[in-house]
Amino acid sequence: MNFCRYSVRTAMLIIFGLVTLTANAEHLNDAINVESATNHAAIQSQKKIDKLSDKTRKMLEKYRTATHQTDTLKIYNKHLQDLLSSQQVEKESLQQQLMDIETTQREIVPLILRMLDSLEKFIALDLPFLPHERQERLTKLKDMITRADVTNAEKFRRIIEAYQVENDYGNTIEAYRADLSVAGVSSSVDFLRLGRVALYYQRFDGSETGYWDKESSQWQILSDDYRHSIRNGLRIARKETAPDLLTLPIPAAEAGR
Repeated sequence: MNFCRYSVRTAMLIIFGLVTLTANAEHLNDAINVESATNHAAIQSQKKIDKLSDKTRKMLEKYRTATHQTDTLKIYNKHLQDLLSSQQVEKESLQQQLMDIETTQREIVPLILRMLDSLEKFIALDLPFLPHERQERLTKLKDMITRADVTNAEKFRRIIEAYQVENDYGNTIEAYRADLSVAGVSSSVDFLRLGRVALYYQRFDGSETGYWDKESSQWQILSDDYRHSIRNGLRIARKETAPDLLTLPIPAAEAGR
């Protein structure tokens, strides 16, 4: 009986142990499953976090790029505004210049005509040196004035050039050859021009020397005493000899008006 009781207790203990082991195994499996589920959830969460982190990083990069572009556009827009302001000022200036040009165009034509008329009168009253060259310059200017294909600016420039040429005559000496008619006798002679002060001539053989008399507007013959001085003056003007003092008749200066 004792043995039977012992066997029963042993069997009950074994059964209880098996039940306990089974229960523990189930708890362990449940714990493992929970842990596995937790790990899986953690992995999924981490993946979500990583995705969110990448998305956040990309959004941050886009934000920074957009901010940089915005700043760049602001600077560029400011530059364009400055350009527009400058162009507006330039536009107003050009409009004013166009108005001034219209006024100038109306005024410059009469000015050119007056300047040409004054130049013609000045040459007519001046010493008669280089008559053909100076008259040809006047003729070309008159023809140019009536040409429609020449701008007023070009006409004005050519008139100024002619004035400059005439002005330069007063600061230079010159020797040249041309035909001259005196007392009905025409021949080629050497002319000596001293600025606009005096104009002399001498025949090639030195047989006759004269000068232009402003008062009578005629050529006057000089005595042979001036033959050598005129010859030296011609050589100086041609740069064939060094400058030197010359004894020549000079018209008296006119009183200022």
